[in-house]
Amino acid sequence: MARTTPEIPNASMADIAFLLLTFFLVTTTIANDRGLSLILPPPPEAQQTEEIKIQEHNMFKIQLNSSDALLVEGEYTEDVSGLKDQLKEFVLNYGKNPNLSDNPVKAIVSFKTDRGTTHKRFIEILNIVQSAYNDIYAERAGVNNARWREIASDLQDPENERLYDLGRGKKVDGSLEIPMNISIAEPTKIGG
Repeated sequence: MARTTPEIPNASMADIAFLLLTFFLVTTTIANDRGLSLILPPPPEAQQTEEIKIQEHNMFKIQLNSSDALLVEGEYTEDVSGLKDQLKEFVLNYGKNPNLSDNPVKAIVSFKTDRGTTHKRFIEILNIVQSAYNDIYAERAGVNNARWREIASDLQDPENERLYDLGRGKKVDGSLEIPMNISIAEPTKIGG
């Protein structure tokens, strides 16, 4: 008489594995903190065409062509190391230099590219522009730039909210003393 060895029933193992796989796929969240934090304009049909006159000295012009060559205020430059300081001086002029902005509210940084401009170069220059503003905000709040980024990312903490409002100069009416006025113009279609 032959003895049979006991076996573990495994007919439903595939079903159980499939259910577990489905459960974990549905319940798992993947953190995705990458991307540009920009406020996009409304769709073209919702936009109202309104002519706004901006004085030339209140606009800081940055242009990138299809070869990634950089023009700052009409002058060709390869070195971007001084761009942040130029931007800070422009924004915080308060009318001292008649060739620069009248005040931070009227200061506009115009950034124009070409269709052939590389994404890497676009992001590099945009980061410098945003970093100049963040440096201004951090200095006004009395913190360093790294701490400012923490404050800006966690506004649930009342102390962070207070420092954020101090750095940006939030007024009683809700307007900002130093708004981040960055105009990203429609790219030209010369290259690429």
